[in-house]
Amino acid sequence: MISGDSNIRVPIYGLVLAGGKSVRMGEDKGRIQWHGIEQRYHMANMLSQFCSEVFISCRPEQVGEMDARYKLLPDSIEGAGPLCGILSAFKAYPDVAWLVTACDLPLLDEATLQFLIENRIDTTLASTYESPYDSLPEPLITIWEPSAYDLLLQFFNEGFNCPRKILIRNKERVNILQPPNPDALLNANTPVDAGLVRSKIKS
Repeated sequence: MISGDSNIRVPIYGLVLAGGKSVRMGEDKGRIQWHGIEQRYHMANMLSQFCSEVFISCRPEQVGEMDARYKLLPDSIEGAGPLCGILSAFKAYPDVAWLVTACDLPLLDEATLQFLIENRIDTTLASTYESPYDSLPEPLITIWEPSAYDLLLQFFNEGFNCPRKILIRNKERVNILQPPNPDALLNANTPVDAGLVRSKIKS
């Protein structure tokens, strides 16, 4: 972990990535109701406790199906993958930090978000967690600082669309934390994952 005092000068906006096509799951992961409400809205509600503004990132064709009570950020960067959503957010609001979460984290909790925010170092490119499953930085529960925008765009223009690779290649400039609750970082990408999540929720 990078040490140093954090002097927070910019607000944090929240971004829920819900524009994926959920091919492996076989149904839209953002619309699954793990907690009595569609997951994309559950995540937006949770982020609203910590962020000045919260947006749901989506594909342009999804806009018509979304609840009008939530703010949307349709992809404005052509391409595929979560990096397009992150870059679209920075394009719209380049001077804020973005707390980015994927919509397929059904066990993500307030304490995990609070810990990340409290331990944010805004002089780095990003503050993130080390995945308990592969020990690599987890890009989809990350605070990306404004200074990361140009680097993300550079990598995208060079053909990279994986934000994790960007974190790995710039690890010395990233604040990597150990998650207080490892289960909170469990991605539910397949029906098998979904079964595991449901068993954990029940228990």
